[in-house]
Amino acid sequence: MAKEIERKYLVKDESWRSVASSSSAFLQAYIATGKDRSVRIRIMDGERAKLTIKVGRDLFARDEFEYDIPLADAEEMSRQALGVVLEKTRYKVPFEGHIWEVDVYAGTYAGLVVAEVEMADEKVQPVVPGWIGQEITGDRRYSNAVMATEDLSEELVNGLSIKVV
Repeated sequence: MAKEIERKYLVKDESWRSVASSSSAFLQAYIATGKDRSVRIRIMDGERAKLTIKVGRDLFARDEFEYDIPLADAEEMSRQALGVVLEKTRYKVPFEGHIWEVDVYAGTYAGLVVAEVEMADEKVQPVVPGWIGQEITGDRRYSNAVMATEDLSEELVNGLSIKVV
């Protein structure tokens, strides 16, 4: 069992782009969700897929189980998804000993840009880059499972003071 410990933030400008080390296009679909768990599939670059099960109410630290699955299975499951299938490009941005993942959403959430950083321990306080804005760790509206099942695009995208494409 792996523990996912992460902090999540809005991104306030595009200065991270010049130091991004890689990117990958994701389709992310939720197959099942509950108050303290979710089951999702993720298709990366249209070439490979993973099934992920997350358990826990805390959006900062949860148990996470992730498995490679056949691409054809993932494509079939995505057609049976709950709500919105999320589309995003994830960029990896190294900064001060951590790899920040910047998600630039497309489709329903086009204009939303969120960064997260995973840590090995809940006590770790990573150095926050200057392009990071408001912390949204624990704000359920920015949980991908909630974004997929409740379609908060009007609130999350139109309520932003900046839009990054």
